Amino acid sequence: MHFQQDDEGFIRMPRHLPAGTPVTITFSDGSTAEFTGRDLNAAYDRSLAEFRAGNNLDAKGFSRTPKARTNSGNRIEFVRVYPDMARGRA
Repeated sequence: MHFQQDDEGFIRMPRHLPAGTPVTITFSDGSTAEFTGRDLNAAYDRSLAEFRAGNNLDAKGFSRTPKARTNSGNRIEFVRVYPDMARGRA
């Protein structure tokens, strides 16, 4: 599987990947790195938690604001990645 990082540092990843899947990412600077699905799933989970926290959603994605909000809070499509994220597990 292969992903291309956009100019803002994100890849489009709308769901979790199988944990053992090898994934190659080509970064915006032209370098490439290989990760496992497990590494990217962890990045996805962090991005989802940040999205929920930034939008006043609880841990399950439920809104605690008035009903005018339309985003369910349970899906994101873009995950921030960087070349050494598998080594640092950050």
